[in-house]
Amino acid sequence: MQLNIPTLVLVDIYVLALVGLLMLHAWRRGRREPTLGYLAATLLLGALGTVLGSLRGIGMDFLPLVLGNVVLQFCAALNWTALRVFTGRQPHLPGICAGAAIWALLCLNPAFYESLTVRVVLSSMMTVCYAGLGAFELWRSRKSLEVAYIPALLLSLFHMAFYCVRIVVDRGMPFDRAIASSGQGTSFFSLLVFETLLYAIGIAFVTLAMVKERAELKFRAAAYCDPLTGVGNRRAFMTTGEYLLESCEHRGEPVALLLCDLDHFKRLNDNYGHAAGDEALVAFTRIAVGSMRKQDVFGRIGGEEFACLLADADDEAGAQVAERIRREFADLPFQEPGELSVSIGIVSSKEAGYDLFRLLSLADDALYAAKDKGRNRIQRYPAE
Repeated sequence: MQLNIPTLVLVDIYVLALVGLLMLHAWRRGRREPTLGYLAATLLLGALGTVLGSLRGIGMDFLPLVLGNVVLQFCAALNWTALRVFTGRQPHLPGICAGAAIWALLCLNPAFYESLTVRVVLSSMMTVCYAGLGAFELWRSRKSLEVAYIPALLLSLFHMAFYCVRIVVDRGMPFDRAIASSGQGTSFFSLLVFETLLYAIGIAFVTLAMVKERAELKFRAAAYCDPLTGVGNRRAFMTTGEYLLESCEHRGEPVALLLCDLDHFKRLNDNYGHAAGDEALVAFTRIAVGSMRKQDVFGRIGGEEFACLLADADDEAGAQVAERIRREFADLPFQEPGELSVSIGIVSSKEAGYDLFRLLSLADDALYAAKDKGRNRIQRYPAE
């Protein structure tokens, strides 16, 4: 199959510019997400570099050979930077400038400047390095990335592999010769333009998808998080708690539920202000979380009300945890001794089964029994 090289180059420039402008628009509309900003710069510089590279054979070789390739090196570096920034790392300015600086300095050497084969090999090696760095950024952050990064990783590896092949098989063809004879040809240059076109579309699509997926995860996390204490809210507790109960029921393990309510919380706010009340909520959260295990579920389910679901724990184990929480919270230094206290109702799956709503209801009965008996105490269900 013959490929029309001038047409491919024009389409390549058009697509790079168009997708770059779309990424720029997405960056401006998407709270200035830096990944999209660097990707937009990558694509727009790619379009500019391709335009400059196509100016060969018209008596201005400095533009395509030096300036055009310098721009393309910046393009490859910013592609790596976009992936680096997406993984949470800062841009590496020396790395961004290295490829362009090396190219510009080598062009001062006449032997390098006049050898098309050497230029092709060096340009390809730099592209391989930058593509490999982009793939490495994704790979080393794979455990912390919660999005589907595999497509971007595979695209980067394919891009790197293509330029590795180019180093071996392509000895270069002057651009003016490539477009001769009406531009018909099957040289490696035509495959290069075609691969660049596909890679630009692919990396733009998958990167935008990753950014969108991560934003959705952040919004979902915010919807399930209590903004003051940083722990799960009622929705998160109910969702995660149901899953924990199903798992424990399947394994035949007991579950204990602690329902905690800070005593005289309104009086605390009235006497010392809402800032002091917020401080008390945060302090209680810190103590409760410190008493939880990784498999337990804890959340703020009301204003000053918290719930703890303890996996593989009966009411005796639940009482031990509750007493530790109650004692540590009461011992906290505050405005006046004895101002901070918490009442805790305890129920286990032995009495209520594995229904979360029933567990909460019975724990609430135990909690009010603790309140009636003087507060600052724990009370198991059924109340004695």
